[in-house]
Amino acid sequence: MDWQSVLAECTVFADDAVVALNKPSGISVTGERHDTDLVELAQAAGTQVYPVHRIDKVTSGLVLLATDLAAHGQLTRQFNQQTARKSYLAIVSGAELPEHGEIDLPLSVGRKNRVRIAAPREAIQRTGDRWFVEEAELLPAKNYPSLTRFVTVARRGEHTLLALRPVTGRRHQIRVQLAWIGQPILGDPLFDRTGTHPRTHLHSWQLRLTADWLTPPVLEPTATPGADFWTPFTDDTEESAQLLHTATQLISTLPQN
Repeated sequence: MDWQSVLAECTVFADDAVVALNKPSGISVTGERHDTDLVELAQAAGTQVYPVHRIDKVTSGLVLLATDLAAHGQLTRQFNQQTARKSYLAIVSGAELPEHGEIDLPLSVGRKNRVRIAAPREAIQRTGDRWFVEEAELLPAKNYPSLTRFVTVARRGEHTLLALRPVTGRRHQIRVQLAWIGQPILGDPLFDRTGTHPRTHLHSWQLRLTADWLTPPVLEPTATPGADFWTPFTDDTEESAQLLHTATQLISTLPQN
């Protein structure tokens, strides 16, 4: 793979300040050891890009890269201040989630730099559609408040399609929180032990940020999931389009931040 091929196959929005890519699962954004990543591919082609945010190598979907440093600063501040609106799609193992929910579980970093919930698993409580831990149950280590809201889009047997809005933006946040409430993402190499899914079924779907160089000053790219994302649910393109339409309607009912 080379940078020009990436641009030709994956660009969903581009101007003089940014490029938004629909990244396939299995490609790193930047900084992965022993991997060629998007930043390196751009550099090899003589283009300097600055990641505005990151998604995991195993996650597909929207990646926003700046080609202008002023734009990079404006956009990264919104991620840091948690004003960037992010939406994801995930297919999980389990059919017991409510129609909508809130996972309010802080994260910490354990041995071997592994991200985990900052409390024993047995301390996780559920009241209605909210998962949380009491402050007294937190482990004696630094923890990072982490909040994810979701809606259930559809169910197929033991699988559930979710649309999610991470309010915070911690590393591995959605993957860890879903796994710790007993609903791991299909194909997640950290938490799905079945080995039956060739990819992780987590997709970075939508972003909404302020961009003062645009008219109106809003940057709102969307990345449509590829056929490989939908495999556990359907191989019918019309049905996947309908599921995406339903997800769009449902996620609009969640709080904006």
